[in-house]
Amino acid sequence: MKPVTRKRLLAAVVLACSLSLSLPAFAADWASGSTDWHKLPEIKRTRMALYLTPQQAYEIKKKDPKGVAFFDIRTRAEAVYVGMPTDVDALVPYVEHQEMMTDWDEKRHMYKLEPNQDFIPELERRLKEKGLTRHSPIILICRSGDRSSKAADRLQDAGYTKVYSVAEGVEGDTAKGGPTDGQRVVNGWKNAQLPWTYKLDKAKMYFPL
Repeated sequence: MKPVTRKRLLAAVVLACSLSLSLPAFAADWASGSTDWHKLPEIKRTRMALYLTPQQAYEIKKKDPKGVAFFDIRTRAEAVYVGMPTDVDALVPYVEHQEMMTDWDEKRHMYKLEPNQDFIPELERRLKEKGLTRHSPIILICRSGDRSSKAADRLQDAGYTKVYSVAEGVEGDTAKGGPTDGQRVVNGWKNAQLPWTYKLDKAKMYFPL
């Protein structure tokens, strides 16, 4: 047996790191790593059970920007006033506010949202622009993982096979107790200090037909 030289050891480490960034390898890590997806609240779960942390989504998209589609599915208002991850391919709202915001959602303490009937057609158009298909890896991100889980299930019903939900979303979960009670300071894309901006790219924005 050949001795393990420093050069061989370094090569093995590099190979292991490169493999760990592949999508299937990440999928194995989610189930057995430090993030226990089995503990996700029901509202964030998807039938595919494919989840990412913001850091994982960022690394996967950076590794294969052309082969992975990354969509922000929040409302246009959220993108404008909260900012948007710089690495997303496009804003494709899963739901939108009413044209005239007259109805109130008592449970969410906000104006009511309605399903965006253009969600799947717009997403398909964006995929086609990238030369991708329903079987390509798709990453969805919303505010905190609730809408992205519902959107992933809707896409599965439409024949999509690799839809990943960023379970923490852009803003993250709300803190419980203390001076930051109710504020979204726990996790999420922005709290992880990942790239985002208020300066939006018109080419990435959603414009209803």
